Amino acid sequence: MSASRSAIRTALAGALACLTALVLSSAAASAADSGKPTLTVYTYDSFSADWGPGPKLKADFEATCDCTLDFVGLEDGVSILNRLKLEGPSTKADVALGLTTDLIPEAKATGLFAKSGVDTAALTVPTGFSDPVFVPYDYAYLAVVYDTKTVKTPPKSLADLIAGDPAQKLAIEDPRTSTPGLGLLLWMKAVYGDQAAEKWTALKPRILTVTPGWSEAYGLFTKGEVPMVLSYTTSPAYHEVEEKTDRYQAAGFAEGQYLQIEVAAALKGSKHPELAKKFLAFVISRKAQAILPTTNWTLPVRDDVTLPDEFSHLVKVDKPLLIDADTVAKNRRAWTDEWLQAVGAR
Repeated sequence: MSASRSAIRTALAGALACLTALVLSSAAASAADSGKPTLTVYTYDSFSADWGPGPKLKADFEATCDCTLDFVGLEDGVSILNRLKLEGPSTKADVALGLTTDLIPEAKATGLFAKSGVDTAALTVPTGFSDPVFVPYDYAYLAVVYDTKTVKTPPKSLADLIAGDPAQKLAIEDPRTSTPGLGLLLWMKAVYGDQAAEKWTALKPRILTVTPGWSEAYGLFTKGEVPMVLSYTTSPAYHEVEEKTDRYQAAGFAEGQYLQIEVAAALKGSKHPELAKKFLAFVISRKAQAILPTTNWTLPVRDDVTLPDEFSHLVKVDKPLLIDADTVAKNRRAWTDEWLQAVGAR
């Protein structure tokens, strides 16, 4: 990294930290005026957006907690961990929501997270995931989502995607800042192992852009600027439910789909540890879980949540793929450097 680029990154990080501090201090002042404590939850921007689950969850939780729930939306899941590392024990966050299980060993290594104290025994999570610190609240499988008006022969495998027409472009997310971007990195590793760098080089001509987070990539896709995007098998349900169209579909891949389990955890430095625990229990309650499928467009971790009929049209995943989180932690930097060199992203 050049000195100027390093300086720019440092300046941007400082400006972002100042902006977050301003937002948090404003929220705290407002909460102080109301006499209620504020629970601050770091999450990703599509979760906290007006059209995401954040507003509904906020209203339901505040109705029972006698508190103010403040969602702070960051770029994407990996960005949450990056921000917490930057802020350290002085972070204002009480809860982090939106990391994936791939990041758990790295997150625990920071020493910032507390045991949840939440009973998750009744949850149904692929691979049977459970952890004393991180609470799973939803999951989804990665997929290439395509526009049927433009892509008449969608890829049926990663091999098809790599070898396909370079004129039909793909938008992907950056694994350094984005959980779906990290998921694609791991998907390629799970399938190709030591040949992953070679396959990334072969895929590069099809990549139109690498965005910081999912929202930017999916926005390009829905605007018609790219015919394919890295998203989830559940994404078409959004278009069926909200837009009454089956124009956008997910491609099922012969090698399998990479699984992402999203988790939440309380921070050790939280000034409201009991509220944080109450919130973690709330996000896996039946009421909260019923909100997530049609706002976060993910799958619930409870069996007693009824999904809309549109979810029955989704790609059926016969081969869930997942790399052990400890293996990810040991290799993430090297695998990311390999990706950077092959794709040429900066």
